[in-house]
Amino acid sequence: MVLDRRKLYAAWEYTQLAQLLKHFEVDCVFDVGANVGQYAEMLRRKAGYKGLIISFEPIPEAAAELRRKAEADPKWVVIEGALGEADGQQVFNIMAASQFSSLSAPKHDEAAQFQDLNKVSRQVPVKIETLQTALRRLQAEHQFKRPFLKLDTQGFDVRIVQAGAPVVKEFIGLQSEMAVAKLYADSVDFRDALRVYEQAGFVLSAFVPNNAGHFPRLIETDCIMVRADLV
Repeated sequence: MVLDRRKLYAAWEYTQLAQLLKHFEVDCVFDVGANVGQYAEMLRRKAGYKGLIISFEPIPEAAAELRRKAEADPKWVVIEGALGEADGQQVFNIMAASQFSSLSAPKHDEAAQFQDLNKVSRQVPVKIETLQTALRRLQAEHQFKRPFLKLDTQGFDVRIVQAGAPVVKEFIGLQSEMAVAKLYADSVDFRDALRVYEQAGFVLSAFVPNNAGHFPRLIETDCIMVRADLV
């Protein structure tokens, strides 16, 4: 019997999140790097999460699709923009395959199989907020108290957390995509990323491999972490 790893990894992710979000009474999820809403839909359909979701997506077409999907969900807010290291505007790289799009430039020496997908097709200016700015603004508007931070920003997760140091511990936990093979010029190695998150006050709850189609190589893995003072 051959197991479909994609289904196995997905089931591990949503069962872990279902337990974590319920146990820690999370009332808001920051879905940063939402693409077309895959993560938000997983939270609703698989993890049983019924609280507020705030999706951040800088690609105009993807943000439009998000808004369409969120129309029937009053607890799903869509923001066309990105989180970064400073408030302002920045050039965003839209790749040939939209899920690879990033503020960072692509590199191919460690994962050549993605070079046709992970290449810049066009660039757009995007509004950037720091984690601190976004949290303060949205908390005032929506009155949530126990947020969870999901990051999938293609090489930029660590920099968002570092820039958000004044407020990151206000999140119950975080989920971040970490590079085993670096797909971007300024990617942070997964060991260094994990160290940054631990130093920010979080402990590991789970690893979720997310590239089941590239056996035997592990390209990236998500980490799910919770605040150390809560466990």
